[in-house]
Amino acid sequence: MKEYINKLGSEKRPFFFIISYDMSESIVVPFDELDDSIKFEMDGFGISEKRQKTDQKTFIFEKFPQDFEIYSNKFNLLQNEIRAGNTYLANLTMPTPISSNLSLLDIYEQSKAKFKLYFKDIFVVFSPERFIKIKDNIIETFPMKGTIDASVKNAKEKILNNQKELAEHTMVVDLLRNDLSIIAKKVKVERFRYIDEVKTAQKTLLQVSSHIKGELEDNWSEHIGTILFSLLPAGSITGAPKKKSVEILKKIENYDRGFFSGVFGYFDGKELDCAVMIRFIEKKDNKLIFKSGGGITADSDARQEYNELIEKVYVPIY
Repeated sequence: MKEYINKLGSEKRPFFFIISYDMSESIVVPFDELDDSIKFEMDGFGISEKRQKTDQKTFIFEKFPQDFEIYSNKFNLLQNEIRAGNTYLANLTMPTPISSNLSLLDIYEQSKAKFKLYFKDIFVVFSPERFIKIKDNIIETFPMKGTIDASVKNAKEKILNNQKELAEHTMVVDLLRNDLSIIAKKVKVERFRYIDEVKTAQKTLLQVSSHIKGELEDNWSEHIGTILFSLLPAGSITGAPKKKSVEILKKIENYDRGFFSGVFGYFDGKELDCAVMIRFIEKKDNKLIFKSGGGITADSDARQEYNELIEKVYVPIY
């Protein structure tokens, strides 16, 4: 699939793509072959047919988290790996059963997010996190790491001054900077740790992001597949060091992430944009599963991380 993406890029032929977390599955569709089973919107850009507008349904949403003990056991196994020096940061995720009166397509159309995807009534994504953007030979990435409820007193100051959150975010930024250096030159951190606001039906969350950029060769579009597969999986949803952290997470999580925490995006013939598939709801056996997680370091507290994982189970409808 990497070669096919390179071919489309060389032809400057616009296309849409999805790549799973472990890169074992890739879906690439030229724009002129897209049908209404795939809808996406990305920071103002989108290709999809709008359904006839209907009255917005009252939103009902319930979540049924796994017991803290289940999470705690996985957390402790991960801490053992950290103490052994095998990883310094790892993004531990779990599936959470949910229920809603809205269909996946309803959720796609009613949710408000910078990056949205509806895929064949199999899953829906409403992600706040861009992975990479390439424009005018400049490649940019925006790692997001750190979440807090905005209603907490002095929330912005608390998360920015929290030493555990600082260490975790710094490791992710360092990892992404090194990743970009594989395929780009003059890589630098343009902006370090700024706040994004995400509104949900229940509350407003503050999330911490950074901005890293580098320069590509003029013929970068001929190598889009190579660029993507060199950078994946995304550092913000794996860990550091990346390869070993991925191996550890596969063993401890003990479930298939599938497309969750992979990436989706488009190339329009001139520019490329893509997002990390977090904030992810999957339909399986006619039941809904929300997959979420958070970064774990040596200083992490199991109860706080568990609460954050559950807090990320939301739909941005308000």
